[in-house]
Amino acid sequence: MMLKKYILFAIFTVLLSLHLTTEVFSQNPAPAQSQTRPIVLTGATIHIGNGQIIENGVVAFDKGIITQVGAVGSVQAGSNAETIDVKGKHIFPGIIALNTTIGLQEIASVRATLDYNEVGQINPHVRALVAYNTDSEVIPTLRGNGILLSQAVPQGGLISGSSSVFYTDGWNWEDAVLKTDDGIWLNWPPFLASSFNNEDFTTSVKRNEKRQEVIDQISLTFSDAKAYTENPGTGSVNLRLAAMKPLFTGRANLYVRAKYAKDIIESTRLFKDLGVKKIVIVGGDESYKVAAFLKENAIPVVLNSTHRLPEGTDENVYLPYELPGLLHKAGVKVAITYEDQWWRTRNVGFLAGTAAGFADISPDDALQFVTRNPAEILGLGNVVGTIEKGKQASFVVSAGDILEMRGNNISMIFIKGGKVNTDDKQKRLYEKYKMKYGKK
Repeated sequence: MMLKKYILFAIFTVLLSLHLTTEVFSQNPAPAQSQTRPIVLTGATIHIGNGQIIENGVVAFDKGIITQVGAVGSVQAGSNAETIDVKGKHIFPGIIALNTTIGLQEIASVRATLDYNEVGQINPHVRALVAYNTDSEVIPTLRGNGILLSQAVPQGGLISGSSSVFYTDGWNWEDAVLKTDDGIWLNWPPFLASSFNNEDFTTSVKRNEKRQEVIDQISLTFSDAKAYTENPGTGSVNLRLAAMKPLFTGRANLYVRAKYAKDIIESTRLFKDLGVKKIVIVGGDESYKVAAFLKENAIPVVLNSTHRLPEGTDENVYLPYELPGLLHKAGVKVAITYEDQWWRTRNVGFLAGTAAGFADISPDDALQFVTRNPAEILGLGNVVGTIEKGKQASFVVSAGDILEMRGNNISMIFIKGGKVNTDDKQKRLYEKYKMKYGKK
């Protein structure tokens, strides 16, 4: 009898999973069609993405590539071009969301929709690329807030695997991907370990006693990978070590999750000594303490959510808001993201808006934290990130500033020149219940 109950429960769970995933995955609008004729957007304020603005500007693009950018009168539209008047609106480069599980995670309570964490501690050969799901209902909600590119990142373990960069539009991962295997992710053992007491809701912090043991394991793995890169031999392929080869040739980044100043310095020095060409610090809560070191070593920082309280009890309560600006002024290339909180990723642009308000920098300088800087960190600075001639036509048209909630009202989206449907599940629900309750 008990066995029958377990079998029935298992069947119910599978059916529920299928029902939820079918309902979730069946409603996305079709991806944009390729651009078939030149398009000219005229009259808008153009936010280039590098701190510059063009008032009453014009953007022309053809075959998915920007052909001209300038003030009205300086750009000549061809006879067969489609001209769209966007006077009074704003054009922004597409926001780039780093360090997300978008496309790898759908419904937290349904295990069948989670594909971001692999078994084991050393998994450099695990690829987020082939697990990316373009039918996710979360993806269109990102586009609606101006996010046109996201980096799908594996989680867990010591070496989590490799990430890839995707457009937030596409039929499948093959045509949505912009860059495959852009880097490998590593969780550096923290200098301090914290634990939470569920009885009195207090957090205690103490020195991480196992830290050196883990560092030794990391060092050995990377030493083996370097030796394998220099002399792969003629025998069978070691998938784990072969996957790390791009780290030593400069074709991929090593993303190191580290927040304490001590961890940032020690990890950077170790990996430089081991021959890793490109290192990116992710998290970096105490990166402001070692800004000079980061600038000297040309190490970019990807900050996790700055909409939070400070880590230390003696820190300035506004420090998280000010952190991007502090690093920017110190000459460190900085980007902001929402970490792996895929359900909050749609709000990543507002993190940059907050940074502008608390760091004494202009909104267009802060725009770089979610456009140009992420593109350059990914090695895509010559393709996306700014609205400049020769780059891809991937940008949005908004009623106001996309870095603040009142202005982020997007009316048009272009990805590689194709006009994207702006519909998503949240908008449909809004219209549905507005009609139900008779709201205008």
